Order: sequence, then C-alpha cells, then structure tokens
Amino acid sequence: MSSSLSHVFASTEEHLRELPMSPLAFGALAMASFLALLGVLWFFRGVAAKVASGGAHGHGTDHQGSHH
Repeated sequence: MSSSLSHVFASTEEHLRELPMSPLAFGALAMASFLALLGVLWFFRGVAAKVASGGAHGHGTDHQGSHH
C-alpha cells in the first residue's frame, strides 16, 4: 500500500508557474512602496495638531485680530 502511494505522489508532476520578476525585485518593489507610504505619512505628520488648534495656519478662526 505505501509503495503504491509513493508511486502516485512521485508520478504526479507539479506545474509550477514561473514568477514574472525575480524574488529580489519583489522585495525591492515592496520596500519602495512602503517608503512611498511612509513619505505620505510624514507629509501629513502635523495636520491633526493644526486642525485641532483651529485652522490650517494655527492662528485660530479670528483673522482680523492682531498677529502674535
């Protein structure tokens, strides 16, 4: 019984698909994508504090008052 199962497993040939790029290219692409996302995150790093303070410039909503 075991010899017939091993024969079945040995005779079935896997059809492997070749990758469209090398594995190093996949790694480089992933690293570049993560760095681009990190750049977007870094670009918006202070927006929450500016919005919480009441404006894009941090001066509040009073535009006619004196500037500090």
